[in-house]
Amino acid sequence: MSSSLSVYLLDVAATRALVGSGDQQLLDVVRSEFGDDLARDDEWFASEIDDGAPTAYEALRAVVHGGPFGEDKEHAFQFGYAYKRLCSLTGSFLDNSCFTPHRGDWLSVVDEGLSALGITAVSVEEFGYGGLPAPLPSTYMPGCGEWTHQQCLRALEQFEATKATGAEPPPLEPEVVEAVMQVLQWLRHAESRPGFGVIGFKS
Repeated sequence: MSSSLSVYLLDVAATRALVGSGDQQLLDVVRSEFGDDLARDDEWFASEIDDGAPTAYEALRAVVHGGPFGEDKEHAFQFGYAYKRLCSLTGSFLDNSCFTPHRGDWLSVVDEGLSALGITAVSVEEFGYGGLPAPLPSTYMPGCGEWTHQQCLRALEQFEATKATGAEPPPLEPEVVEAVMQVLQWLRHAESRPGFGVIGFKS
């Protein structure tokens, strides 16, 4: 079974602040402008909704109002996808072609490639288990993780420090090199936007 990684450039603190913000205007805009998307998601999760899971809009409303999230942990995935929707609406989607689809331990393989180039401040594998911002309930799917602006800057500093040594780059498989270069593009985007970082979702 393959997985996908969706990655967004945005102001991490401002995005986290949407959780529990009570921003009804935001909810109204989503409902009016993206009603078809909400309905499509409800179709996809129809059986889970029949079993008591919130609809896409109900989950989004709970996220924006900081609850309630219900007692059933099996329904927590809807709040994860609702937070992902907020990120997709307020952030810029970053090229994920090296990560979607992917199989097995690909994210850890790319992390090894980053580490070989001296980059340890960020981890793509973290997008699978980093967790949602409080008070959202934890959920296995989608996985969520974030890189702050400071982490992105530090990662780039580490890369430049490795380059400055003049040492031969380590031998990496071409597909790993391509993925690492894509990660560096994400970091460069964040570097140019003060306060901006990266939030990623694995599903």
